[in-house]
Amino acid sequence: MRRVEVADLSAWYGPKKVLHEVNVVAEPRKVTAIIGPSGCGKSTLIRCMNRMHEEVRGARVRGKVLFDGMDIYSPDVDPVDVRRRIGMVFQRANPFPTMSVFENAVAGMQLGGRFSRSELKVRAEGALRAAGLWEEVKDGLDEPGARLSGGQQQRLCIARALAVEPEVLLMDEPASALDPASTLRIEELIEELKRSFTVVIVTHNMQQAARISDWTLFMLYGEVVEFGPTSKMFTRPDEKRTEDYITGRFG
Repeated sequence: MRRVEVADLSAWYGPKKVLHEVNVVAEPRKVTAIIGPSGCGKSTLIRCMNRMHEEVRGARVRGKVLFDGMDIYSPDVDPVDVRRRIGMVFQRANPFPTMSVFENAVAGMQLGGRFSRSELKVRAEGALRAAGLWEEVKDGLDEPGARLSGGQQQRLCIARALAVEPEVLLMDEPASALDPASTLRIEELIEELKRSFTVVIVTHNMQQAARISDWTLFMLYGEVVEFGPTSKMFTRPDEKRTEDYITGRFG
């Protein structure tokens, strides 16, 4: 498992600077939560951590993202390989509507190389099991992925990310569009996943961050206000702005 260290990272969309010299570390077998009000740079930061940010026209970064000591922004580093090793799950479930459950689970693998049908089946089952979905879909693998419930679709997207065997999992508000029962299942899944992965999650839900994360980063206006152990951040924060945000006085 791998450590991810963001060092003095700034990011722009065209002329607009949206991240200001951000520093944060995501440790293996831990969940690092990124919190802050809308527009503070949470999603931009997480997208910089696997080079998704540069897919936006006019976007650029300055600084370093070290993946087990390797700067992922070095000229000789393949961004496709970075995105395989540092997987991403987005806010809204986005299964491919024309693909079956099985095809959705292995879609990322088929982009990255040639695999036999038997290899795909083994990897799909492993990923669906890891995402806590296998027992619910094993008899309907050929059914369209889009027919699953919202919570199941999100777990299918997590399985798709896991099938390519990443080492880090980035999650951008993965439960924000889900009902409470599905949200609980995703949170339980994150607890299980951190045994095998480095997990970074963006969330606007303070209770969720307190429940599932080991470390919390609080951001405002593209800057880090405070970063530390979640238990301390939510009980004895160093910054008054952190306390005000967590207690709902602003944001």
